[in-house]
Amino acid sequence: MTDINAFIDDKVKTNDVFLFMKGSPDFPQCGFSGQVVQILNYLGVDYSSANVLESDELREGIKAYTNWPTIPQLYVKGEFVGGADIVREMFQSGELQTHLQQAGVEVKQSA
Repeated sequence: MTDINAFIDDKVKTNDVFLFMKGSPDFPQCGFSGQVVQILNYLGVDYSSANVLESDELREGIKAYTNWPTIPQLYVKGEFVGGADIVREMFQSGELQTHLQQAGVEVKQSA
C-alpha cells in the first residue's frame, strides 16, 4: 500500500464521518464541496475533512481509492457514500439522515 493510500485508509477508518473536499469546511473552494459541508453542518454532524487541493497526490489518490472521478467524497464509518449529487439527493429524501443514524452517527437536526 502506498503512503497516500495508507493516509486515506487511516482517515476513512478512524473517523465516523470524513469528507475529502476542495478547501476546508470554513472555506470551501468549490460549490459541490460547499453543498456537502452545508448539508453536514445543517444536520449537526461531527465530521473531519481533508483538503485535496493541498496535494496532487491526495487529489489523484482519493479518486483511485474509490474509483470515483469527482470530489467531494463522503465516507461514513469507512464506507464510501458518494459525491455531492448523491449526498444532496440522499439528504432531500431523508435517506442520508437514516444512513447516518443507522451507522451510529448522531444527527442533531433532521430535515
